[in-house]
Amino acid sequence: MEQIHQSILKWYENNGRKALPWRTLHEKFKIHASKEHLDKLKNIHPAYGVYISEIMLQQTQVKSVLQNYYFQFLNQFDSLEKLANASEDKVLKAWQGLGYYTRARNLHKSAKICVNEFNSMLPSNVQDLQKLPGIGAYSAGAIACFGFLQNEAFVDANIKRVLSRFYKLENASLKVLFQKAKEFLNHSNSFDHNQALLDIGALVCLPKNAKCQICPLLEFCGAKFDYEKYTIKKKIAYENLDLSLYVVLKNNQFVLQKSKQKLYFNMYNFLELKNHKNAIYIGKFKHSYTKYKITAEVFFAQDDFFEIKNEELFTYEQLSNLALSKLALKALEIYKKYIHAL
Repeated sequence: MEQIHQSILKWYENNGRKALPWRTLHEKFKIHASKEHLDKLKNIHPAYGVYISEIMLQQTQVKSVLQNYYFQFLNQFDSLEKLANASEDKVLKAWQGLGYYTRARNLHKSAKICVNEFNSMLPSNVQDLQKLPGIGAYSAGAIACFGFLQNEAFVDANIKRVLSRFYKLENASLKVLFQKAKEFLNHSNSFDHNQALLDIGALVCLPKNAKCQICPLLEFCGAKFDYEKYTIKKKIAYENLDLSLYVVLKNNQFVLQKSKQKLYFNMYNFLELKNHKNAIYIGKFKHSYTKYKITAEVFFAQDDFFEIKNEELFTYEQLSNLALSKLALKALEIYKKYIHAL
């Protein structure tokens, strides 16, 4: 096993994504960070910075998180205390565009728990971490390892694929894979070992067209060049959903409602109506969200006498300060194109 560990670490030293900002938060890893990133992260506790990154990366690609969200979020909420003290609307607004907003709500809830029960710090052990909303076995292990430098194994989609192929495990359960991850763990350098496994899965041991010839595990892998049999296939059963969204102007203000449905709960949205006698069709768009494939038709109506339960009115300028759902943002773009074309 030592030879395997050395091969993994050597590969990581030469090819790993060591400069990702959430990997440079501890003092000994700051040599890999750019000055710009060091300046932006100088007041961020390592475990908190890792926590935010892990939650963002649950459903969002690294490139998008890095370019558009990570630093911006930490700039607004640089500690658990600031996050806990913010309103939910402000947290959702900061999360806007990342999608899967339950993640943001759970971050907010967890921050409040940490402030009240853990002296404004994240708990450092896996068991307590998993008691926080939105933190499962993988996230808890990753936060413990990367945030607190503990010897913890964990399994995400990338590591599942690497281990399944390495051990020639077909359709292995998460329990079996986690046990293999624990056996495979390099206790002398678990931080680099786990980061390396994540990178090997993301860059080399791909679901399709795996790059076996450059893999540091090639010599030891049970499924080399025959990897497809051990590829874990993720099947998603999508539901088609048709919506009609109405952009209604009342006294030159937009009529919005806060969504009470699970889809975009507590975010502002344009109105879902069956019809409006004066509305005109202005376009449609498609959108995917979790298990839904949405087709939304957009209508526009100007009605100063319009009334609907729980309506809230906002000027165009005020919209930029609201936590708008992705549906609302797309509908707004269609409305803007319609107005510009007049």
